[in-house]
Amino acid sequence: MWRLLATLSCLLVLTSARSSLYFPPLSDELVNFVNKQNTTWKAGHNFYNVDLSYVKKLCGAILGGPKLPQSCNGGFPSGAWNFWTKKGLVSGGLYNSHVGCSSYSVANNEKEIMAEIYKNGPVEGAFSVYSDFLLYKSGVYQHVSGEIMGGHAIRILGWGVENGTPYWLVGNSWNTDWGDNGEQSPLRRRPSQGQW
Repeated sequence: MWRLLATLSCLLVLTSARSSLYFPPLSDELVNFVNKQNTTWKAGHNFYNVDLSYVKKLCGAILGGPKLPQSCNGGFPSGAWNFWTKKGLVSGGLYNSHVGCSSYSVANNEKEIMAEIYKNGPVEGAFSVYSDFLLYKSGVYQHVSGEIMGGHAIRILGWGVENGTPYWLVGNSWNTDWGDNGEQSPLRRRPSQGQW
């Protein structure tokens, strides 16, 4: 009986320790862990000779976030859109002509976002960035491990399916060394899972 209890206790400790694995952001350990999961994407190093505090500044799209140098200064994309719809913006038409762009909204569902991209081009989105996303190199990104680093505004350029996994094709603004030449990364999230 005691042996059984001791064995169960050891298994419980090992299980809880395994479920709370922590790997430092940007570390070789996190790269190796992600790649061993055999998920839909591959991890690698994107930020060389850069301090983690600088990388965190790139993830500044959060409500009430601090003003951070070299980032989008905190900010919250939907706050900008709310201002636009309530106060208006210069539309490009002549003064008092009412010619130019007019505001409209896009529903928070996949089919309407796809229709909007097809008809009018990219749409704006934002999502929560986890430390494993900083290591994205190729494939369809899905969160595997790591802590939340902040938020990030992106352009949703299109959609597709890779090896049976549907994705959103997004444009990033970090650098050309990041991900797939810095511009595009397949990202798997439903609008209700992110902030788009």
